Amino acid sequence: MTRYVLRRLGLAIITLFLLSVVVFLIAAVLPGSVGRAILGPFANQQSVDNLNRELGVDGPLLGRYVHWFGRALTGDFGTSYKFKKPVTDVVPTALWASLKLAVVTVLLVVPTGIIGGTLAALRKGKATDRVVTVAGLSLAVTPEFVVGTLLIAVFAVKLGWLPPGGSAKGSVWQQLKVMILPALTLSAILFGYLARMTRAGTVEALSADYTRTATLKGLPRGTVLRRHVLRNSLLPTITVTAVQISYLLGGLLVTETMFNYRGLGLLISDAAKGRDIPMLMGAVFIVGAIAMLLNLIADVLSAWLNPRIRLGAER
Repeated sequence: MTRYVLRRLGLAIITLFLLSVVVFLIAAVLPGSVGRAILGPFANQQSVDNLNRELGVDGPLLGRYVHWFGRALTGDFGTSYKFKKPVTDVVPTALWASLKLAVVTVLLVVPTGIIGGTLAALRKGKATDRVVTVAGLSLAVTPEFVVGTLLIAVFAVKLGWLPPGGSAKGSVWQQLKVMILPALTLSAILFGYLARMTRAGTVEALSADYTRTATLKGLPRGTVLRRHVLRNSLLPTITVTAVQISYLLGGLLVTETMFNYRGLGLLISDAAKGRDIPMLMGAVFIVGAIAMLLNLIADVLSAWLNPRIRLGAER
């Protein structure tokens, strides 16, 4: 187990380094001048050049990357051009808002996905199975902006039950009202994937030898399902859930921008539009690091629950 964890940790470190390279290159090739974005379109060229030189964005690419990455390893991502504050002072607030949205999304999608997938497997080939399968596939291929637009049109504009967006502030109920539509948007795609994985795992467990043996022993159906089917079918579901939580961080960019939800996704979008390079690189790097940490936890959890994964990786 130790060797497996160390191997995964090494891969995560390598991936984190490659992520830093990609993030830096993307920020470096963004069109437009940083100095021009800060000073405005009417500033003279000499002022723009002086500001670019002062900010260090006109130096050699390799030197700029080494300088930035060295500081990033110490937790220093620079100072935001827009907020005039260190990136590490601005990101936590937005990250906390995004984490709250992610928690609400997980609380919505995990129970519904597991229940839907399990019911579909128990009623394989029947109407319930077809409804869950078709709904899951349809939601999985529908872009977030389409789902979000429909939800806003129905629940915010037509019915007026929920606000079309905003920041999660005020009482718990007020925050939940703001987060429900974005959470439902994120849940749509995740539901389809999670329900299909749960269904596949449950169907496999139902046809396994240990399930047939337990049934032949005369155990009640509920006991067979609880002790043998669900315990084994939920193993891949746990892994998928942990991996899909990291997907949430990527889906936040579109969803938060659409609902004007003041989280990390909207912060990254605004930083890209405003050429706030330190904020853009720092926020994306932090999101990537969190996603890799979640994937690492998912891998370790899978290996702990299923020794076959661990033993296969160590050969």
